[in-house]
Amino acid sequence: MVFHPPVAIIAKAGDAGKYKTSLPAWNMILRGFMAGAYIGMGAALATVCSTGVAATLGAGMAKLILGAVFPVGLIIIVLTGAELFTGDAMLAPMAAFIHKVSWASVINLWIWVYIGNLIGSVVYAYIMAMGPLTSWSAAGVGTATSFGVTAVSIAVGKISYFGGAAMWSLFLKAIACNWLVNLAILLGICADDLIGKFFGIWFPIMAFVSSGFEHCVANMYFIPAGILTAPYLTAEQAAGIGANLMNLNWVTMWTNNIILATIGNIVGGLFFVGVLYWVSFKKEIAALK
Repeated sequence: MVFHPPVAIIAKAGDAGKYKTSLPAWNMILRGFMAGAYIGMGAALATVCSTGVAATLGAGMAKLILGAVFPVGLIIIVLTGAELFTGDAMLAPMAAFIHKVSWASVINLWIWVYIGNLIGSVVYAYIMAMGPLTSWSAAGVGTATSFGVTAVSIAVGKISYFGGAAMWSLFLKAIACNWLVNLAILLGICADDLIGKFFGIWFPIMAFVSSGFEHCVANMYFIPAGILTAPYLTAEQAAGIGANLMNLNWVTMWTNNIILATIGNIVGGLFFVGVLYWVSFKKEIAALK
C-alpha cells in the first residue's frame, strides 16, 4: 500500500479543494445531490441494521452496529467524486490557504453543494419512507414497520434539543462530528489503493456515528425520513416514541438541529482540521512549491 506522508496529504487536500471550487454551479448541485443521497443510503442502512439490537445486545452494541454500517455513504462519495458539504468545509478552505483561492469561491461551493446535499437527502428519505419504512395494504393504507418506528425515534431524538444547555451540547457534537469526518477525508487521501482508502475512511466515520455526534447532511436524511414516516405510525407505536413526537416537523428540523449542526460542522472541519493542519505544516508545504 502506498502511504503519503502528512505534508503530501495536506497538499493534496488543497489541490482537491482548488478543483472543487472551480466547478460550475450546476455541477456542484449535481454532485451534491449524489452525495446527499449516498449519505442517506448509509443512514438508512444504519437505521435498519440497528433496529431491535438494543433490546437484546444493549445500547452500546446498537450504537456500534449503527456506526459500523453507516460509513458506506462517505466511502462511495470519496471513491466516486461526489460533493459533500462537511468535507468541503475543510477542503475548500485548505485551497484558500495553499493556493490563495478566494473566500468568495469557497462560500460559493458551500452554498451550492449544501443545496444539492439537501435535495439528495430528502429524495432518499422519501424513497425509504414510502418503501422499507412503511408497509402497505391492498387498500393503500400504510403502517410504519419496525424500521419505520426506529426512523421516527431517531428523528425525534435529533429535534429534542430544547434550551441553552441542550443547544450547546448539539453544537459540541457537531464540532466533534466534522473533526472526525475530515480526518476520515485526510486518511482517504493517505492511500492510493481501494483497501487503504476504505479502512482510512471507515474507522473515523464509525467513531463519529457510534459516539452519537451530529452531522448536518446525515440529519437532512434522518429527520425528513422520520417526518415522512410519522403519519403512518399506529397509536401504540406513537405512544412508545414519547411526547416529543408532536414537536417533529419541518420547522424544528432546522431550528432544533440542522442550523446549529451546520455551524458546528463548519467549525469542526475548518478550524479543528483545516486551520490546525495548515499551521502545523505551513513551512513544509511552502517548501514543496
